Amino acid sequence: MAQRDYYDILGVNRGASADEIKSAYRKLAMKYHPDRNPDDADAETRFKEAAQAYDVLSDPDKRARYDQFGEAGLGGQGGGSYSNVNDIFSAFGDIFGQSMFGDMFGGGRSRGRRSRKEPGADLRVRLELTLEEIASGVDKTIKIRHYKSCTGCSGSGAGSDAGYTTCSACQGSGEVRQVSRSVFGQFINIAPCAQCSGSGEILRDRCTVCDGEGRVEGETSVKVTIPAGVRTGNYLSVTGKGHAGRRGGEAGDAIVVIEEAEHEHFVRHDDDVTYPLLIDMLTATLGGSVHVPTLTGSAEIDIDPGTQPGSTLRMKGKGIPHLNSRGSGDQLVEINVSIPTKLTGEERRTLEALRTSKNFRSPDERSGSSLFSRFKEALS
Repeated sequence: MAQRDYYDILGVNRGASADEIKSAYRKLAMKYHPDRNPDDADAETRFKEAAQAYDVLSDPDKRARYDQFGEAGLGGQGGGSYSNVNDIFSAFGDIFGQSMFGDMFGGGRSRGRRSRKEPGADLRVRLELTLEEIASGVDKTIKIRHYKSCTGCSGSGAGSDAGYTTCSACQGSGEVRQVSRSVFGQFINIAPCAQCSGSGEILRDRCTVCDGEGRVEGETSVKVTIPAGVRTGNYLSVTGKGHAGRRGGEAGDAIVVIEEAEHEHFVRHDDDVTYPLLIDMLTATLGGSVHVPTLTGSAEIDIDPGTQPGSTLRMKGKGIPHLNSRGSGDQLVEINVSIPTKLTGEERRTLEALRTSKNFRSPDERSGSSLFSRFKEALS
């Protein structure tokens, strides 16, 4: 089928509102409906085109992409390829309320009874982890407060085997029909039965434990395995540990969301961590080896002679393991130097003796002295 502009197909301008688009599609669908135009191939083609156009223009995301890039912007997800008009009935029946195309012309399309079982909702559980736990991976047992299946009725909500009876209003079909006539023909409006909410069954004998809900509030302990390398916002799903469904409905999932606890010493940057290390003045001057805490224990690091405050040393592979690949980040050690504030007389004399030594003077002092000497020589 050759592609035409979807706005032209529906006969609306590009600034049309959602209601205008819906109304235009409704009119075209009624005009070119196959029941009104039997054996008319052109009408069927126009009916399908209108459905394709409505499929795109009624969806805000698809419409925005179509407006910007045309058919190419839909990436093959544009108007549905409706080879069978029954597909259109299924897709867009709701825009006519509870009745649908076939019903308008006497077809009477039934939606069928609804299940009395309602699925349970998912729930989110916050799990705080230390950096040490994140670095090594950990098994955790968490307590979940949720709706659990009622043990008194095995989740059915019924107080006995005969707890449910057939709904007398809809005779168990879950639907009621109302027939009306108009200039367009006979309309058959099909709606869920209000008495049984579309299930076709009425609960006569309620379970006394859950009052017919099929679930009760409770707490469950769940063990979860957290892989190394996770970060805040990562989550895992525990199937069937969310809220139990009503009256035997399938339980939802527990969504365990990771939160990283703030650490007293370490700071995380992606999969690297930084650690502030305070060393003494002599180690900074003479060099040596010191033990440094890491997320998985203590490790030794070499300090080069003359290491300056503010220097950063890198410990390869001592950071956080990569979650989806091999290897780990690094630990960055930020060097700070401790300057003694109290000295004994002997310590002071020792340091005073070094004050005039060339290597214990700052570069600025050394260059300033040299410049002054050269200036004196120039004047003599």
